[in-house]
Amino acid sequence: MPPGSGKGVVHCPYCHGWEIRGQRIGVLGTGPLSVHQALLFRQWSRDLTLFLNDTVEPTDEEWEKPAARSVTVVDGVVASVDAVDGVLTGLTLRQGSSFDVQALAVGTRMEARSGLLESLGLSSQVHPSGAGRFIETEAMGATAVRGVYAAGNVSNLMAQVITAAAEGVMTGARINADLIEEETQWAVEGHFGPFSAASEAAVSKIVLGHRRHGLDDVQKAADMVPTTTVER
Repeated sequence: MPPGSGKGVVHCPYCHGWEIRGQRIGVLGTGPLSVHQALLFRQWSRDLTLFLNDTVEPTDEEWEKPAARSVTVVDGVVASVDAVDGVLTGLTLRQGSSFDVQALAVGTRMEARSGLLESLGLSSQVHPSGAGRFIETEAMGATAVRGVYAAGNVSNLMAQVITAAAEGVMTGARINADLIEEETQWAVEGHFGPFSAASEAAVSKIVLGHRRHGLDDVQKAADMVPTTTVER
């Protein structure tokens, strides 16, 4: 890719669609979501071309969708993204054909920064959409490892900032609830369990009787103190 051509390369129809509206837009095939990405960018331009790039193999149903939306589909490997004076001008296929585009959409692959979580015994999973790898969690952030939680883009690859923040709040609530449950269980075991104060006292009474904790010696000492009666 020539220097400067990145100025015309975008990835998100919601982030960049308005700025490239009405232009000749190309979508570079990078994976299973490329057909979907082309349909998203179709709402911003009537002149849209999907380059399969020997990477995308649309299903029969997927072939129908771009055809119905007047999206041009081009087969063949893209050899280069072309630019003049830092301005994107088009793409060239390996067999030599060139196509003029003013903007190029490229689907990104997202990889969660999961090194810390993996060091705690977790492993990242391939996202069902093919968009990348992530750490799988329950609805409120609990992972497969007890006591380890995750929220935001590490577990939801496509979450925007407001979504990631909301998930963080929910995960925090889950952590708090789990800690309360754990502390309550400890309290229950301490109060009613085999080593509770009541159980220890009962066992001590059975084994030692009144001699437990020195109570018998205290009573003996009390009995040895002379009693003095004072008359007036």
